[in-house]
Amino acid sequence: MQEFDVVIIGGGPIGIACGLEAKKQGFTYIIIEKGPIVNSLFNYPVNMQFFSSSEKLEIDNIPFISKEAKPKRNEALEYYRRIVTSNDLNIHLFEKVLEVEKVDESFTIETDKDQYKAKNVIVATGFYDLPNKIKVPGEDLPKVSHYYNDPHFYASQKLAVVGASNSAIDAALECWRKGAEVTLIIRGPEVGQRVKYWVRPDIINRIEEGSIKAYYNSTVKEIKPHEIVLDTPEGEVTLANDFVLALTGYMPNFKFLEKLGIQLSEDEKRLPSYDPETMETNIPGLFLAGVICGGMETHKWFIENSRIHAPIIMKTIKEKQLVRKDS
Repeated sequence: MQEFDVVIIGGGPIGIACGLEAKKQGFTYIIIEKGPIVNSLFNYPVNMQFFSSSEKLEIDNIPFISKEAKPKRNEALEYYRRIVTSNDLNIHLFEKVLEVEKVDESFTIETDKDQYKAKNVIVATGFYDLPNKIKVPGEDLPKVSHYYNDPHFYASQKLAVVGASNSAIDAALECWRKGAEVTLIIRGPEVGQRVKYWVRPDIINRIEEGSIKAYYNSTVKEIKPHEIVLDTPEGEVTLANDFVLALTGYMPNFKFLEKLGIQLSEDEKRLPSYDPETMETNIPGLFLAGVICGGMETHKWFIENSRIHAPIIMKTIKEKQLVRKDS
């Protein structure tokens, strides 16, 4: 069984940042990623543009040059891929972590391909794995998706988009521009305030001119093979429908965190327990990094403000090593 100072679970931007910092500190390490490099970013919509500017997405002070101030998905994929390959990071791709068990002072990590031992484990798995379900009859129909990729797929189709945040609004606009007949179902009274500032006026104008139909203060009651049923302030509405994009957000894998023994707050935020000064959880040697630290507050942490987690964690591990040597 291979043994490391640090095992990093998750090969997204923050997992990569942790790998770079571990290498810099001279630690033996491995990054384990269940998909390709920056798997979550790879699964973003093909035309997605970041809210952040390129310099705020940089890790380890490695310059990120993009055509526009705010880079697009393909540019981010290229940037992070080049960091991994040019720094020869020790990363295992398409390998899923199944179990993490602590025995005495070390962890045993079992994946679907191998087993590892580590003195420290960092969980940097993000929150894009599990969609927030709308929990209505018909949600499991093949025409329903919780992920959006390419607008071309929905050309000339009757498309219902559920949600009011960036992913839903981007999808609605892109699909409408490719010829889809788009209906927005929004639970609240307006388009989300966190929608990108250059996109929000666009969707509001499309709604006001009647190009995109929006139902505010409305929810989905049922999804049928050729229809969608809504609860609206005016009563029940049934619409002809070909596809549904239920883009109502995502959540961390709380079951995995609980399985590791990490304590979660008992309110709706499900905040994991960790020390912000060290990023260490209630399990000694087990750390959190990146957006997963926010629990259900998925808007709290981004690449730009969680890049600092990597040096904080490695500094903590280094200090612990020195204490052990002195004792």
